[in-house]
Amino acid sequence: MTRLCWCLLRWLFALCAMAGAQAQPALDADAALRDSQAAIGRQLSDHALLDRQGQPTRLSAYRGKPLLVSFIYTGCFQICPTTTRSLASAVAALSETFGADKFNVVSIGFNQPFDSPAAMRTFAKQMGIDAPNWDFLSPPPASVDALTREFGFRYQATPAGFDHVLTVTVVDAQGKIVQQVYGERLSRDKLGEPLRRLLRDAPLPAESALTGLVERVRILCTVYDEQTGTYRTNYGLVLEIAGGVTFALAMIWFFVAEWRTRRRLRRALSRAGPPLPQPPQ
Repeated sequence: MTRLCWCLLRWLFALCAMAGAQAQPALDADAALRDSQAAIGRQLSDHALLDRQGQPTRLSAYRGKPLLVSFIYTGCFQICPTTTRSLASAVAALSETFGADKFNVVSIGFNQPFDSPAAMRTFAKQMGIDAPNWDFLSPPPASVDALTREFGFRYQATPAGFDHVLTVTVVDAQGKIVQQVYGERLSRDKLGEPLRRLLRDAPLPAESALTGLVERVRILCTVYDEQTGTYRTNYGLVLEIAGGVTFALAMIWFFVAEWRTRRRLRRALSRAGPPLPQPPQ
């Protein structure tokens, strides 16, 4: 019983330590913004990728039309699904406006080898995405760094997942990055304006005041507050952890109390001696 209690306590301390380790964002927002913006105007290399069926394809296969590129990882339980659903709503609206055959979309899994073609296929199915102009791709593990660096996409591994900039990269028909669209909530207007200009061969305006648009995402314990531009503690999650800790401690107390009660009962019975024989009926 004592060993079980110590194991439970060690688990609780580890959980609390992990939650505390998530208290501050690990990704440098300013550096991430600089890298993201520095990628604008960059001609993309012809990277090799795998589609959802495991068939090889290349980034050059998407030239000839504007392309929207989103980096995700399939192990994300909240932010990537939310962003992808938001992007899906925007893409559906843009397809109605411009036509689904006028542009393409790709989601690229950067957490290799876990974001395999099978994992990307499952993720797309979970999101309910089967648009003909949207592909889910897996890069070879050895090329992830070069690919993400070229797109100006930065991410940082954490004990609970990844911190990363939420961005959709807009690429023109010649394979050149022309704009970065930031945010967890992607609207038709955010993506529609650069897409409309590309389809009309109109120049895109220079962006300004971008610092406040960058959203880093902590997978656990902290969330980005758009009102203040800072990261705050997710007290809902803290309360859930506190509730779990309280329940676990209550269970420990219950088992210890039950163990002590039975121990006292055994001692009392042993001191009382063997039971007296019952008289015959």
